[in-house]
Amino acid sequence: MIATPNFVNLSPDDYLEIEANSSIKHEYIDGEVYAMAGATDTHVTIAGNIFALLRAQVRGSSCRVYISDMKVRIQKAKGERFYYPDILVTCDPRDRDTPTYKQFPKLIIEVLSDSTEAFDRGDKFMDYQSIDSLQEYILINTRHPRLEIFRRQDDSWLFNTYSLSEDTENPTFHIVSVDFTEKIAAIYEDVNLNNQ
Repeated sequence: MIATPNFVNLSPDDYLEIEANSSIKHEYIDGEVYAMAGATDTHVTIAGNIFALLRAQVRGSSCRVYISDMKVRIQKAKGERFYYPDILVTCDPRDRDTPTYKQFPKLIIEVLSDSTEAFDRGDKFMDYQSIDSLQEYILINTRHPRLEIFRRQDDSWLFNTYSLSEDTENPTFHIVSVDFTEKIAAIYEDVNLNNQ
């Protein structure tokens, strides 16, 4: 993310108004706005693959899957955030009332990139943990075929990692929040990890 100095000390409403008319996406952290960088072919393909798989899984249910252009709003005691996760799933009917952002996701997925990995693992994950409805947070690696799944259990987060290896044939992963099981290879379909 790159700070945008022209937009500082904005209210959430001002940010939403500016963002609605902006040709580029910005994330919002406590009044400051940060421009988002573009993504690589690998990043976009992985996000598209998981979106398509999850969309098929929740079709016909009360859940909705959103890809990269939908904001998640996080209201904290000391500030407010708007992020654009790569994928978010919400099943909460209250999210139907907000067409440009969602506040009650049950699943958030970030596809890692070199420029955002530390933030996705650190401060952003801390912010996501404050969302009461969030049940799982998934990080998908773009350098190696690996998924890291963090699952909320009471007041803590359990961690599981899933990867492709030569030892296991067609390993699968499971997303509890949407009761979805799939082969790891499906996430990396049409991805050439050697071009990273």
